[in-house]
Amino acid sequence: MSAWHWGIVAWLLFVVLHWVLSGRFWLWLLADLIPPVSYLVVPLPLLAAAAVVAPAQPWGVAGALAALVLGVGHSGLNLGALRPADQSPADAIRVLSWNTEYWYRSGTPEGLYDFLRAQRADIYVLQERILGSHADPQEAPDLPRLRAEFPRHNVVAGGELVILSRFPVLGTPPVGPAKALCAQSPWRQVYDLTKILRADLQVGKAVLSVYNVHIPVQYAPGDNVLRPSFYTRLRERNMKRLKHFRGLEADVAANPNAVLVSGDFNSTGAMRDMRRLFSRLSCANQVARHVFPWSWSRLWQLDWTLTSAVRVHEYRLGDPHGISDHRLQELLISVSHPRKASTDDRPRIPPA
Repeated sequence: MSAWHWGIVAWLLFVVLHWVLSGRFWLWLLADLIPPVSYLVVPLPLLAAAAVVAPAQPWGVAGALAALVLGVGHSGLNLGALRPADQSPADAIRVLSWNTEYWYRSGTPEGLYDFLRAQRADIYVLQERILGSHADPQEAPDLPRLRAEFPRHNVVAGGELVILSRFPVLGTPPVGPAKALCAQSPWRQVYDLTKILRADLQVGKAVLSVYNVHIPVQYAPGDNVLRPSFYTRLRERNMKRLKHFRGLEADVAANPNAVLVSGDFNSTGAMRDMRRLFSRLSCANQVARHVFPWSWSRLWQLDWTLTSAVRVHEYRLGDPHGISDHRLQELLISVSHPRKASTDDRPRIPPA
């Protein structure tokens, strides 16, 4: 066989293994790191080569075509960008979801607050409200200032996550591993277990549950793959990730409210970890103007917004202007299925 045919066999085998192993075998997390666009740009030249170089061997074309068909759904190709844009109503709710990259580490507090205020969002869903790094996180001691900078917003915070809302907060039920926390839990434990922060908001006659998500990474730069400890940590990280994913999935499934799930999932659309959420919720990418959406390093979309009983009129991945390595998720939404709060759901804002 020619080199092209070996390439077709190898890539087809990789795609099949991805279907089988992603989300089922922790070691496949390493293979999950490839840019999703690879599932489109790798089989296309292989298909062309098979058709031109060896047209008398149709199995080569069939193999490359099979790899393309199996993988194109994982490529991040967003055909919804080709549809006409929706007309947003004047009273649409503006949402900003963003991984700030260690709060104001890359600049000054004033620069961060000025940038956030300029977004004029009704709801802010922010991750990494910490100083230092994830290896040695420290709480950013600015909740009083945050409230002062956004006097028209209610502030809900847990660990590294914060939600700012112009709408009344009805409650903040714990989700997933955070259910093990208590009022006396130290901040570091809160940080470790609170990777999903839920706030139920009274939006007109509807209740909107906003989930702020930051799933832990599976791989950290600098990890040495030649050391046995690397694989021990990889397996442990996979277990932590799955606990947060399963906790989120269970909470969303039991939630009767309108739902907006947004944040940094540290997962691409090609990974099985996202499939249960994709099957239950609608992805905001459907109204994006990006044919290949990316939110990190130009090759990966790791930041997602998923909804239920919420209409997304606009979804854009905006420029962070050098403050963060993650792009902003900017949305205009309407809550389409109102539900009145019960008499026990009087607005209450728990201490952050």
